[in-house]
Amino acid sequence: MSDIEIRAIAHPKDTVAFVESWRHIYRDDPQWVPPITFERKAFFHPDKNPYFEVATVQCFMAYQQSARGRPRAVGTIAATVDHHYQDHEAGTGFFGFFEFIEDEAVARGLLAAACDWLREQGMTSVIGPFNFTSNHEFGLLVDGFDTPPTAANPHNSAYFPVIYEKLGLRKVMDWYAYDIDPAGPQIERMRRVTERLLRNHPEIRVRPLDMKRFDAEAELLHDIYNDAWSHNWGHVQVTDAEFQHLARNFKSFIDPSFCFVAEISGEAAALSVCFPDLNQVVMKAKGRIFPTGWYHLLFGRKKIDRLRVFMLGVKRQYQHLPIGALMYLKTWERARETGVRIAEASLILETNTRMRGAIEKMGGVISKTYRSYELALGAGARPGDERGGS
Repeated sequence: MSDIEIRAIAHPKDTVAFVESWRHIYRDDPQWVPPITFERKAFFHPDKNPYFEVATVQCFMAYQQSARGRPRAVGTIAATVDHHYQDHEAGTGFFGFFEFIEDEAVARGLLAAACDWLREQGMTSVIGPFNFTSNHEFGLLVDGFDTPPTAANPHNSAYFPVIYEKLGLRKVMDWYAYDIDPAGPQIERMRRVTERLLRNHPEIRVRPLDMKRFDAEAELLHDIYNDAWSHNWGHVQVTDAEFQHLARNFKSFIDPSFCFVAEISGEAAALSVCFPDLNQVVMKAKGRIFPTGWYHLLFGRKKIDRLRVFMLGVKRQYQHLPIGALMYLKTWERARETGVRIAEASLILETNTRMRGAIEKMGGVISKTYRSYELALGAGARPGDERGGS
């Protein structure tokens, strides 16, 4: 590791270098979707992203000498202490944005730097990858490398899981992406289920998201989100400011005709948020707006034929009712009207047997598997040490 230098960096000063380094790492991976640089600059800006108000973050970059003798960026990592998460899992930190060339020594140096910093913050274990939490992009792809990710899902090359295991990182949870054909035969069965539901519960109604009252709608969605997902593994509480920030970011590209709110006697009880897979366009724009990327982003949306089911949640007190089937039916009907070829429901916890069963009854097939890992931060333990795994 003598030729590897690990540097602590600061955002927003070093954001462009941090993000642009990924282009070199993934230059030979045709499935990687380049990030839109100006969006990442805002995401990593402590004054623009309210997540930095509830978390302490330190990022690192790895450098190697190039053939010309100049330092070249070959990897990145972020170490995060989420202060809300400490209320539920005291001593657990996060790692994320863990990107590296196919070199175990580079990955080892980055993870060691992140672990050392987390120990200094009083952490005793670390889980990830989370960019920064489960409310953002998360998970390491371990199966399904031959197709690009859908929007707001990560991607990594096939060598990553092998190196993770060599570093002593151990699986703690899997997450699945399911592909579903909206025109499949399951739609008639779903229609019968929902007709019976509405016949027995006429107080239930489903409406599209009201974009004219977007801030008020976001408050409703936040309430359902906190209730429906609070028991999920890895869930991190989202502040009002952060949820509004996330919602505003999604507002620019969601199609409200694919977003639904189910109400019971006027009370919001469930939500479904889907959006077109903009990665089909971003790949053509190569993550850059200028000089020609804007053309793809502006006119390419009409050619998108893939949909991502991003959120579908029902408040716990109503989860005994098949409201999810009702929401899916509305989505599939709209998908058939607009020519959507395939929909991806993601990411679904491996332990969420109720949701997985419902999706599989709709003909859903697992297309990708993402994995969360953990590592104990014993005193003096280093990535790859036998005592470092958990």
